[in-house]
Amino acid sequence: MKQIIAAVIAGLLFGLGLVVSSMIDPAKVLGFFDVAGNWDPSLAFVMGGAVSVTALAFPRVIKRSKPVLDTSFHLPTARDIRPELIIGSSIFGIGWGLVGLCPGPAIASLGFGYWQSWVFFAAMVTGSALFLYTRKT
Repeated sequence: MKQIIAAVIAGLLFGLGLVVSSMIDPAKVLGFFDVAGNWDPSLAFVMGGAVSVTALAFPRVIKRSKPVLDTSFHLPTARDIRPELIIGSSIFGIGWGLVGLCPGPAIASLGFGYWQSWVFFAAMVTGSALFLYTRKT
């Protein structure tokens, strides 16, 4: 139960950060990507803040013998770069650049009732389901 409560609190904090930083606004994100036009550098500060906090906290956390709410850390072990990684990253980047949303902000923006967010979310779920289906066959 503690893990569920911690996950809900972390998700709410993450969503609040996305709302406060305006990352749920596709126009804001697309303005950040428009480096040759009317560039909006404000999201660089959001990313810089996130990277700074992670860079300071992660080494301390990982030195612990175990996480606070689990018996061990679950870190990725794969180090190879496979075609699936390149293709998936490319699709993600193209989608983010075209639409201005990625999964986290898209889910956070659902609460505001933007129809575009619902379309994006439906496409994201469909793409995930197709991936799972094709991986099983």
